Amino acid sequence: MTIADEDYGANPRFAEALRELGLAELIPRIRRFPEATRTAAEAAAAIGCELSQICKSLVFAADRVPVLVLMDGASRVDVELVRRELGAEKVTRAAVDVVRETTGYAIGGVPPFGHRTRTRVLADRSLLDHDTVWAAAGNPHTVFPMDPKTLVAHAGGTLVDVREQAR
Repeated sequence: MTIADEDYGANPRFAEALRELGLAELIPRIRRFPEATRTAAEAAAAIGCELSQICKSLVFAADRVPVLVLMDGASRVDVELVRRELGAEKVTRAAVDVVRETTGYAIGGVPPFGHRTRTRVLADRSLLDHDTVWAAAGNPHTVFPMDPKTLVAHAGGTLVDVREQAR
């Protein structure tokens, strides 16, 4: 880790992923907060943005295969829609150890890209409702801003509609 990365609070693995993707200019835009931004509500409050401007990176298990779902912070993932989208028999939230093993990050700090393994990524279209979204930068105290289309592209995401509809 370089001193510059420490100054911005970047997780070393995530900072390296940004460099590899040609996105090193994002490192100075990473914001570190003394209080955790582990949940979408905590992140939105710390940043001072709308809850829906937070990009949650959620890992599910589709027939025991990890899949990353990117969802706006104000919405919940409809697991049945994910199951249909993937043609899977069963979709559940991934266990904590599976999240860490798959992504290399702890829950609450999982970024949308820069993971330990290549994982299928579904990105809910609701993310495109904003010019800028904020996502975790590899730990529960850091976030970074990015245009959602660029974020989805770098994550290798497929745009889908998997948001739970209000009942």
